[in-house]
Amino acid sequence: MTSRPFRLEQDEPSPVVEDNGAGASAFLLVCDHFGHLIPRTLGNLGLPDSELRRHIAWDIGIAGVATRLAKLIDAHLVAQRYSRLVIDCNRPPDAPSSIPMISEATTVPGNEGLTRDEAEARRAAVFEPYHRRIENVITERLREGRPTILIALHSFTPVYAGIVRPWHVGTLYQHDRRLPPLLLAHLRGEGDVVVGDNEPYAVRDTTDYTIPVHGERRGLINSGIEIRQDQIEDADGQEQWAERLARILSTIEASLGPGLAKPA
Repeated sequence: MTSRPFRLEQDEPSPVVEDNGAGASAFLLVCDHFGHLIPRTLGNLGLPDSELRRHIAWDIGIAGVATRLAKLIDAHLVAQRYSRLVIDCNRPPDAPSSIPMISEATTVPGNEGLTRDEAEARRAAVFEPYHRRIENVITERLREGRPTILIALHSFTPVYAGIVRPWHVGTLYQHDRRLPPLLLAHLRGEGDVVVGDNEPYAVRDTTDYTIPVHGERRGLINSGIEIRQDQIEDADGQEQWAERLARILSTIEASLGPGLAKPA
């Protein structure tokens, strides 16, 4: 595949999506894999449209959940609209999976043989503006003395590499253990869902970026929430999960109190 210099054209959308910026909730919602746009200079990365609609390109269904949830709990949402195949905004830039050459079993021709400068151009155009915005939002909230709890919203495929995943939803975390036990207890209390404790993934510094950098390094209460994609592939499922999470998060926010929602 012939390489062309990468850039975002002036008329192409910003990588950053924001909603409800004046939201009063202590929860700050972020969504690394909200969209699946491909910048024009990358064409289709050498893939058919069918691949670009699969879970390898984005977190199916989570955009609808995130947008609805932000409104229901009056929370600020910061999200990222380009495909994770362009650059994964929840991977350290030096991780092999930052710009994947293979995702699950799919080879990505447009990511083969990238030079350091080409990879850096994607980082500068997509990754950095998104994470700079999250950083600035958190800094502004803390300067104003606003309680801030970081929630990273994701979705996961029901079957990965031939392995069936039984969980409907999971909480993801690493060092911070304040919020995840509360989420686990409330989700399990729903009675109709299988809940994963650091399943189907666990947060690690080597494989994750958003929670380690914006949550743990800033001392915020934090957790990731993963919803299985067959639960939220249509508008009804997205609405149901947004309402479920809104009910649970509102209860947790009230129980934490404003003091506990500030950095440790």
